[in-house]
Formats: sequence, structure tokens, C-alpha cells
Amino acid sequence: MQIRQMQITATRVLFCCFAVIFIVFASSPVSAWDAESPIKVGTTAPFSGVYATPGQNQLEGIRMWVDDINARGALLGRKVKLVVFDDKSEADLTARLYQRLIIEEQVDLLIGPYSSELTLAASRVAEAHNFPMVAAGAASGKIWSQGFKNIFQVDAPARDYMNLLMESAKNKAGLSRVALVYPDTDFSREVAEGVRIQAVKHAMNMVFDAEYRFGYTNFSGLVRRMLPTKPEIVIGATYLEDSVAFMREAKKQQLLPKAFAFTVGPALPEFGDRLGADADGVIGVVAWMRSGRIPMAYDFSFRFKQKFGRNAGVHAAYGYGAGQVLEAGVRLAGSLVKDDVRKHLREMIFRSLLGNYRVDENGKQLGKRIYVLQWQKGRRRLVLPLKLSESAIEYPFKPWNER
Repeated sequence: MQIRQMQITATRVLFCCFAVIFIVFASSPVSAWDAESPIKVGTTAPFSGVYATPGQNQLEGIRMWVDDINARGALLGRKVKLVVFDDKSEADLTARLYQRLIIEEQVDLLIGPYSSELTLAASRVAEAHNFPMVAAGAASGKIWSQGFKNIFQVDAPARDYMNLLMESAKNKAGLSRVALVYPDTDFSREVAEGVRIQAVKHAMNMVFDAEYRFGYTNFSGLVRRMLPTKPEIVIGATYLEDSVAFMREAKKQQLLPKAFAFTVGPALPEFGDRLGADADGVIGVVAWMRSGRIPMAYDFSFRFKQKFGRNAGVHAAYGYGAGQVLEAGVRLAGSLVKDDVRKHLREMIFRSLLGNYRVDENGKQLGKRIYVLQWQKGRRRLVLPLKLSESAIEYPFKPWNER
């Protein structure tokens, strides 16, 4: 009987000890449960709509970055969890979803969506909540001309995209008659503005300059109007669908300048898949290539192909690089405190998979450069800058009947 009473007493003491421990941990500012909860990183991606292909590629890069952090340990001693919503390539929906990520999901960190249009919408939400956000695939200067203090760019400014190419076209090939086409998006309009600036700088003549509606792919009339101007280089500030459609119409009407050059489209494997031999000779401008001799590029590409079954493109590098920049800011801050993370994102100089990161007081990129590629024998080859090139740029564009 005495032994039984002693057991009951011991049980009560043990229960009280556990109760005290639970109360102490539950009432403390950072409980044991909080310390083990994951850091939540919020973003959106288009599972449909005009940005679906590059947007999904960017998301794959972000996912790979999250997997890498968790595989090698943690961030600030905690695992990382990605919270993703489908923005359907719609700006208004994107803004609502970033509001939801901040208020309802209470994410700790933010990465921007794909495209300048959607990032502009997300940036206004992030700024309203004073929440730092790293912009992944966004280049429009309009985003960084608002005086915001929470949006940090990893890509190069859109106005700089064609600089290296136009210098080569004039100085190496002597091309001077420029035809310019672009859709009515902020990114494309700023690329077009940069082309005009470079044309003046290099004494090149703008013989054709036309804007079309975003999503438009019937270029029969536009190419027909361009033919009499006899351009030597056709430049498109385009995306995937319109660059492919334009090349098909150019072949149909036998438009044959000495060079075709586009944004976005030629950087994607799908460009070559759809055009086949007609892609050969087409020039593209791109923020990243595996062969660009950037640290981590070959390792990233190898592991990406193992994980997703295909080669990594620039949009995957956008996502992974944005994650690396965000991670560096958090590690330097040593916490998730927004003011500390913002300070380091603004002040730090860093080298990510995507390249150099250095921004001005508004978060606009100052350190990133653009590469030039060309489709040659069914492959994307880095052709500029010369010191990094794996193949010489080829002029002129080969006639259609010789392909």
C-alpha cells in the first residue's frame, strides 16, 4: 500500500514538472515548436497563360534552390518551405496572391513572379507592406523608377539587353539598316528604347519600327510592310510564341536580312524544337548560359537535368539565382527581421549562379551583364562576349532554300 502511494505521488510530481515545462515553452516569445517550424518563402508562378513556359522554368529553379538548402542543412537552423500560388499570368491576380502570401500565409520571405508586368504588380503590394522581395525574372526599369525600397533586381535592365549585339552587328558585320518589332509590354518597350539609343550611338538607320498587341502571332501584314524597307538586321523584343511565329512568317514571305535577333524565345530549347533547322543562325540575348563560365553553372546544369530530365535554361537560373541572393541577405542579417534583410540586400555585393549582384539605392541592378547566343547546327552556342565565346558569331543568315 505504501509503495502504491509512493508511485502515485511520483507520477503527480512528474506530471507537474511536464506541465511547468510546457507552460514555460508555450509562454516564451520563441517556443521550441517555433524554432523547428520551417521558414516560409512565398512566390507565384503561371501554370497557364502567356508566361506559363518561362514562368514554370523559373519556379523549377526556385524549387531546386529550396531543395539544396534543405539537403545541406538549413537556413538559420530551420528548414525552408516554398509556398506557391498560380498567378495564371494575370497581373491583378498576382497582386491579390502576394497580399494573401503576406497576410494570410504569413510567409517569412518573398521572391517575385516571372515577367516585368507581374513583378510590377507584386512590387506594389510588397512596398505597401514594407516587405523586401527579390525580383527573379524582371528587367523593366519601370519597376525601379517608383522610388520603392523593397524590390531588388537580379536581372539586367531591359534597356541594356541589345547593347552588345548591336555593337557587334555594326562593327563586325557592318550592318546598319535596322527593323524593330515588339509587343506592348513594359519589358519589350524598354528593350525597343534601348535599341533606338544604340542605333543612334552606332550610326545605324531605323528603317522599320512597329509595336503590336501582346499575344499577337499573325505577322503576315507586318512582315509584308517590312519587306520593302530591306532591313539588314531584324530585332524583336519578343517572347517565345511571337518569336517563333515571326520566323515562320519570315520564311513564308522570304524575308531575308543578314541577321535575326530576339529576346526570350531563342534562349529556350522550345524555340529550336518548334523551328527545327529554321532556328539555325537566329541570334538571342540571354542573362545566363551554362557555358558562360560562371561559378556553379555546370554543376547546376548537371543536377538540374538529373532532377527535371532536360537542360536548364535562363529562366531556371533566374529562379535559383534569386533564391541565392535572398539567402545571402538573410544569412548576413542573421535573422528574418525585415529591416535587417532589406539593409543587406541593398548593400551587399554578391556572386550568384546568375552572375554579379550589386544594386543602387532603389534596388536596380548595376552589376549584371547580358550574353549573346546563336543557334548553330541545332544547338544554342554562346557567341558574345568574345572572351567567353564557345563559337564565332555567324553572319549572314543562311537563305531559306539552303537549309
